[in-house]
Amino acid sequence: MESDEQSTIERRLADLEHEVARLSALAAHSAGPADGAESEATDAAPEAAGSDDPLWFVNELGRRAPGAVMMAGAVETQAGPVRWQYGLHAEGLLANDWSDLARPLEALGHPARLELVRQIMRGAHTTAELLQLEHLASSGQLYHHLRQLVSAGWLVSPRRGYYEVPAARVVPLLVLTMIASS
Repeated sequence: MESDEQSTIERRLADLEHEVARLSALAAHSAGPADGAESEATDAAPEAAGSDDPLWFVNELGRRAPGAVMMAGAVETQAGPVRWQYGLHAEGLLANDWSDLARPLEALGHPARLELVRQIMRGAHTTAELLQLEHLASSGQLYHHLRQLVSAGWLVSPRRGYYEVPAARVVPLLVLTMIASS
């Protein structure tokens, strides 16, 4: 890819970041749909405030960064707000070797590990809290699963016996669960 084309893409992605932040702020200050309400056209994505286009994000992405694939989110966590987005061009994604992706995906491929991540995102952070989960028969199993998740980067342990999902992994985890449930 040429330098000018790369600069144009980076500028377009930066513009899109700015627009997503602006729309997120507008959406946070306006009345949204009732809990459980879903957009008819996209089946899960909320519409932008003041927009009648249920595919506003996709249309804006296509306008600003054609060929890009993005994931983005603006969520509140117990640790505070997480505003995150990541984008790449489909051409580059398809050209890359995907074998390195097996390990992080495999780490999430066990029901107990998925439940651990979910519970940690919901506020259970200590090993004592996590040992109370039904999916685990022993502390050995807990530590085995935690090691797998930490090694793959889905969790961090800032201090002994305490685990959290890094902010940069919150939205990707939610996107993966959204993909799996669709």
